[in-house]
Amino acid sequence: VSRLVLVFWLLDCWVLAAGLLLLSGFSPTACWISGASFQQFTGINTVMYYSPTIVQMAGFSSNQLALLLSLIVAAVNAAGTIVGIYLIDYVGRRKLALSSLCGVIVSLILLAAAFFLESSGSTNGIYGWIAVLGLALYIAFFAPGMGPVPWTVNSEIYPESYRGICGGMSATVNWVSNLIVAQSFLSLAEAVGTGLTFLILAGVAVVAFVFVTMYVPETKGLTFEEVERIWKERAWGSGYGREALLEPGNQP
Repeated sequence: VSRLVLVFWLLDCWVLAAGLLLLSGFSPTACWISGASFQQFTGINTVMYYSPTIVQMAGFSSNQLALLLSLIVAAVNAAGTIVGIYLIDYVGRRKLALSSLCGVIVSLILLAAAFFLESSGSTNGIYGWIAVLGLALYIAFFAPGMGPVPWTVNSEIYPESYRGICGGMSATVNWVSNLIVAQSFLSLAEAVGTGLTFLILAGVAVVAFVFVTMYVPETKGLTFEEVERIWKERAWGSGYGREALLEPGNQP
């Protein structure tokens, strides 16, 4: 069963990558569907759901301590989301997402390193605390950026006539991705090890960083009409605006 879960995970990542190559850059729906997938495949809800288990994996056997540390993680998530509310219009959606992903990548690598060192048989308890630190940093970086930014951009990039149905499609993709990651995390960790599992998540975060850099436009301060024009120019070329002015009825 564990091997099947691993194959399913890798297959889903491959399908996501293929979809990006074929669709991204021209379609706002493809842009946000990819963003919704990346939001989940970088592991946020896995960390939130399994934070007590992850803390115990790091060597803390006390259930009470594991729950206490997971509550601290939840508090960091709440505080980070509040910070994101203020930063999203000040910094901009794209820059906030990129800086968030940078922190997420570093935090996941730190988590992976802690679990690799812990699994090497060392009795040094510091590795468990390094894992908890990585967990807290992961939430601290994710919550202000990759938490609110995809949902904010989702509300801004669609044409008015399709905003409802496209928003519904994006939410569906987000929760299906959440289901896949949440259901496969423990089995994947058992099959390949917790450290390698977090490295896989870090790899997905790297791909997400490249995707945001190349394909996600900055929508800060733009009207819906200006955002729609960005997508039309990407699809039809930079001459779209000039051609529109020369349409019959617009000529002098």
